[in-house]
Amino acid sequence: MSHQEHHSCIEACVRCAQECEHCADACLSEPDVKMMAECVRLDRDCAALCWQAASFMSRGSHFMNDLCRLCADICDDCGAECARHEQEHCQRCAEACRRCAEECRLMAGTAV
Repeated sequence: MSHQEHHSCIEACVRCAQECEHCADACLSEPDVKMMAECVRLDRDCAALCWQAASFMSRGSHFMNDLCRLCADICDDCGAECARHEQEHCQRCAEACRRCAEECRLMAGTAV
C-alpha cells in the first residue's frame, strides 16, 4: 500500500505533532506553569507518537494500524486536557488533536 493512500492521516499527524510541540513550548511560558504541567506532558507524548505514526505510515509499516489506534487514544487525552485551558495555543492544539484522532481511527479501521 502506497503512503499516498495514507496522505490525509499523515498530514493530520504532522499538523498535530507541530501544534503539540508549539503548545508545550507556549505552556512553559505561561505565568502559572505548574497549572500547565499535565498539558505539557501530554503535548510531548502526543507529539512524539504523532511523529512516529506519520513515519510508520510513510514507510507502510505492518504496525501502522496498531500505532494509529494508540495515537488516536493519546490524541483524545491530549485534546481533552488542552480544551480545559483558554489559551489560544491550547485551543488550536485541542482541535488538531481531535482531527488527528479522527483520521487515525479511520486509517486503523476503528472509526466510531
